[in-house]
Amino acid sequence: MVIPAEISNDNFARLIRQVAAEPTVHIVLEIGSSSGAGSTAQLVAGLGEKEKTDLYCLELSSARFAELSKRYRHVPWVHCYNVSSVPLEKMPSEADVEEFFIAHPDSPIHRFKLKRVQRWLKQDIDYMRKAGASRNGIDVARRDAGVLLFDLVLIDGSEFTGEPELDELYGAKYILLDDTMTFKNWVNYERLSKDSNYELIEEDQSCRNGFAAFKHR
Repeated sequence: MVIPAEISNDNFARLIRQVAAEPTVHIVLEIGSSSGAGSTAQLVAGLGEKEKTDLYCLELSSARFAELSKRYRHVPWVHCYNVSSVPLEKMPSEADVEEFFIAHPDSPIHRFKLKRVQRWLKQDIDYMRKAGASRNGIDVARRDAGVLLFDLVLIDGSEFTGEPELDELYGAKYILLDDTMTFKNWVNYERLSKDSNYELIEEDQSCRNGFAAFKHR
């Protein structure tokens, strides 16, 4: 299902474009590009002001990927992949979701019943199995980019893959997190906030489900 762009005309959209326009940012990875009308458009706008840039977009949904690839088919430096960011075995368990649910009563995830959130997890796992998502999409993009570390990464994919994604991408010059108040990036936000190798450059917990941006020192 194709959904409307969420990151648009807000502080996170502005920040994404701003960081993408930084002179040292040339090779970028976006996880969760959807149809490309939201955060992807901001990245393209920021990067497009420079020469020698490449944007690697990961989107597992076949319907959203079709719109994404169609939207940027005439932009040669935007590379779209219909893959999962991480392999199936990296997905959390229902028990992991329940543990988070109990430990963080102030998370917006409590707008929903635990069983419903766990059902989302099952749906994601079933979709990954159906799609044959056994490859590590981050590795695929990294190999094609010819880099070990990206200049900028945006983690905004599945609600349930944020932690293993950061494990794969740690060391990037800039790390942008969406949904820092939910399961997706709560632990990642806490991890980077306490990490002396990174500095928090901006955050806003009131913008949808929260966002944060970190820069490697």
